Amino acid sequence: MAAGDLPETDTPLFLATKSGCVDIAEEILKRYPQAVEHIDDKGRNILHIAIKFRRLSIFDLVTKGEVPVNRLVRKVNNEGNAILHVVGMKLKDYMPEKLRGPALDLRDEMLWFEVPWKLITPPHFLEHRNDMKLTAEQFFCKENNELRTSATEWLKRTSEGCTVVAVLIATVAFAAAYTVPGGPNSQTGAPVLVNKPFFVVFTVTDVLSLSFALTSVVIFLSIVSSPFR
Repeated sequence: MAAGDLPETDTPLFLATKSGCVDIAEEILKRYPQAVEHIDDKGRNILHIAIKFRRLSIFDLVTKGEVPVNRLVRKVNNEGNAILHVVGMKLKDYMPEKLRGPALDLRDEMLWFEVPWKLITPPHFLEHRNDMKLTAEQFFCKENNELRTSATEWLKRTSEGCTVVAVLIATVAFAAAYTVPGGPNSQTGAPVLVNKPFFVVFTVTDVLSLSFALTSVVIFLSIVSSPFR
């Protein structure tokens, strides 16, 4: 966490939220429930902080507590950003715990956008515009445009590679269907191992592998050709 993210107006509750100390935040709220009303020098309340630092446990702790959150939900900061706008903001020094693909990161961001959505009342507040004249949805799309582009390219590359592998598996499975284990009987032409249990196992597994491979090819091709809207 950068030093610039810890202004002097931070309360213990804000510090606990930024650091992800759920137990400390819970104890503070239990002893001093009025702490949720604090506003920092940027006009942010505890919900703004919890969302920006991606502290879902503390966000749920506040919103599901005994203190009414209607006023907190409607609070906008000094830049006119409501809590939905904050979802689109990124921490400059934020590092994910695990290295993952951009598609998973974008999925998490979209899931985070849905977290405070159900708390917004009345519905017309969803159309609130910040100082940049952007609604929360427009601001989210603007801030995540680069991530969306990276996720699209990553999905296409991954799908193309998986399509090649699936086609190879389907080719091998198709060829195996014409290769009878043990060979045919020279007199009748029937497979020598036709009455063996393993022949049935081979036939079933070959059909399944061919079916799954072809299904995978169709799915991955649909991903590659998707407009990703």
